[in-house]
Amino acid sequence: MAVDPRSPCLIGVAQRTVHPADGPAPEPLDLWAEVAQTAIADAGGDGRGLRNALASLRVLYCQSWPYDDPAGRLSARLGLEPAERVYSGIGGTTPHVLLTDAAGAIAAGDLDAALVVGGEALQTVRKAKRAGERLAWSFRDPEKRPFPFEAPFHPAEVAHEVFQAWLTFALFDVARRAHLGVPPDAYRSQLGDLLAPMTSVAASNPHAWFRERRTSAELTTPSPDNRMVGYPYTKSMVAVMDVDMAAALVVTSHAKADELGVPLDRRVYLRGWASASDPVYVAEHDPLWSSPAMAASASGALAGAGVGVGDIARFDLYSCFASSLVFACDALGIHPTDERGLTVTGGLPFAGGPGSGYMLHSIASMTDVLREDAGAYGLVSGVGMHMTKHAFGVYSTTPPPSLPLAGPKPPEPPPPAPRPIVSTWEGPARVATYSVIHDRGGDATSGLAVCDVSHGGRTYARIEDRSRLEAMEQEEWTGRPVDLVTAGGGVNRIV
Repeated sequence: MAVDPRSPCLIGVAQRTVHPADGPAPEPLDLWAEVAQTAIADAGGDGRGLRNALASLRVLYCQSWPYDDPAGRLSARLGLEPAERVYSGIGGTTPHVLLTDAAGAIAAGDLDAALVVGGEALQTVRKAKRAGERLAWSFRDPEKRPFPFEAPFHPAEVAHEVFQAWLTFALFDVARRAHLGVPPDAYRSQLGDLLAPMTSVAASNPHAWFRERRTSAELTTPSPDNRMVGYPYTKSMVAVMDVDMAAALVVTSHAKADELGVPLDRRVYLRGWASASDPVYVAEHDPLWSSPAMAASASGALAGAGVGVGDIARFDLYSCFASSLVFACDALGIHPTDERGLTVTGGLPFAGGPGSGYMLHSIASMTDVLREDAGAYGLVSGVGMHMTKHAFGVYSTTPPPSLPLAGPKPPEPPPPAPRPIVSTWEGPARVATYSVIHDRGGDATSGLAVCDVSHGGRTYARIEDRSRLEAMEQEEWTGRPVDLVTAGGGVNRIV
């Protein structure tokens, strides 16, 4: 079959995990350089020619250390002179964006080869802070720059402390549970059944942070070592971000891979990709129990690849929390316990999710898997911010029949109108979803609810009554009528 010479393909991937027993980790710049060099070597063929062809270097935002010029420092370390040096923002879909933007430029004839790299040493940073040690890493930015949040905090979310992802993603899961009409205990068991198989994948992944098989009950049952964090999630059910992990991807055109002598069995083609966004703030989402943008980006990626979900042999669905997994399954029309499995890495709670970098690892792992399964299709997804950004990519060793694939970015359908957020409310309301917040000792300390109010508005409310908190973990409170009062600081409370 004739292959369009501009077809973008991954030709080199690499991962590195510095496990706690082997730490402390090198500084991030050293990790980036290591995985970049390994990814270049992984391509086979003319390594020197590939280095010369790398016209774009794309570095993922690093939370571990504020370098003054991350992409420039890495270029110098590698001895590269790319025409384009990119340093990204944050978010779980950012690796996908860095890769597919490069792929789109390759397909358009504007670029022949790009290197995407990222890595964190957050576990080493945390240990150093606990020990009162100052890390002497290189090229610290003399200017203190703000964290690159993409949207301002909503005043109502600030007042009600709607910040932590383990809380916001829990709200989505409880809304889905109520929509399905599943009792609370049965739903938590389902979440355990969803996550337990992922631990087996992580156990066989040498790059995984936790390489231990866990049962459904072990994951969902609160204990001193597995405290409840934000109902319905225990500590074992949430993403582990403070890890020392790095990964790199090399993408070229089919023609450049030919020119470099890259063996055909080292190439994995980007067959289709798409991204879309839901509303920024949690209470704006309508419905709260699913993601229209996730469904749109999933269907866009599959359509661009020219395949259906039944053609996909392997998945790696973004798994920061169980709600991102089940939302993706719903969007794709597959069962959460699909026999094909939902991950090739083990997922963020078990394999680890370094800052914004998990998709670098999931794409690298999918590349390795597909190299061993010629002709099969793999699908990788990402979620960014508070269930706001969604991205899907389809990959295969089989090149696409023609260009332009799926993009660089297919047109998005008009997003659903967000529900208006009412900052303060006094009077009757109805619970749309909720969660119960636990402290580090495992005790329930407060609750957060999203409530529907008149004229289609939504508001946030806190719950303080301990007996009510206990009941909210045993009974279904979504849909219940409640009364709200506004206290100091613009905080609504359920009375």
